[in-house]
Order: sequence, then structure tokens, then C-alpha cells
Amino acid sequence: MDDDGRGPGPLPREPAKVPYEGVWRFTAAAVDASVPQARHAVRDLLARQGVPVSDDLVQGLLLIVSELVTNAVRHAALLSPMLAVEVAVGAEWVRVSVEDDHPYRPTALVADHGQTGGRGLLLVREITQEAGGACDVEHTASGGKVIWAALPLKPNGSGPHGS
Repeated sequence: MDDDGRGPGPLPREPAKVPYEGVWRFTAAAVDASVPQARHAVRDLLARQGVPVSDDLVQGLLLIVSELVTNAVRHAALLSPMLAVEVAVGAEWVRVSVEDDHPYRPTALVADHGQTGGRGLLLVREITQEAGGACDVEHTASGGKVIWAALPLKPNGSGPHGS
């Protein structure tokens, strides 16, 4: 057998796509019942796709989804009767986002311990930062907004920091 100096093995190939990578999007009415439905849909999607997420990360993601959908239902439903939830999974990160057609950007209020509400975005930001991820609010081409949070699948992983 003739050895031409290239060494054993096949020629280099493009890295294979990780089986659990992808983007999934679903819409729901901006009503209270959509909060648990969105949470269950995200949980089931992560399990069905075999995304390697820890229990803590799943709980954090589900809490983020709950808070973002709740905000859309409470504050945007009048101008946006439908909302969209998107889950994007990369090789090293997972990003959840909620989009509505309401034009105003929400602001994370300073926590008032006497209040029972108004802390959802603070909680989203805290969970995201604790996991080493990123979150933001962006305007959509249609005049609405999308609020997203991206978390690394493994601690100290890398994630997308915007679009």
C-alpha cells in the first residue's frame, strides 16, 4: 500500500450539528391559561429534543418563561391578543423569548418589598445573570417587542448576546 504522506484517516469535515439544536416557535392567546401551557411546552420540548440541561437550568428557564408570558398577558394583551414563545437551542446555550405586538419596552422596577407584583423582570435578570447568561428587550419590525434570555447549557459556557 502506498502512503502519500497525508496520514491515516478521512479528510477533515464540517463539524456535525448537535442533534438537539434548533429553533421552535409557537403562538398562544394572551390569556392567563397560556402561562402554564407555555411552561409545559418548553419543558416537554427540552426533554423531547434531549437537550443536556441540568434540573436547576430547567427550573430557571421555566421560571423565566412563566414571568415573560405573565408580563405579556398582564401588560400587552390589550394591544396584542396573541403572543409568541420561541426556544432556540445551540450546542452550548438555550435562549427563550416572548414576543408581543405592544410597542412599549418594559422596565425592571426596583423591588418594593411591600408589593406582591412588579418584580418579574428583576427575577428574570437575576436568574439569567446567576447562570452566566444574557437577557434583553428588542423592538420587532412590526412595532412590537421581544424579550429574551439566553443561558449557557453548562456553567461558564458561552451564549448569544443579542441579534
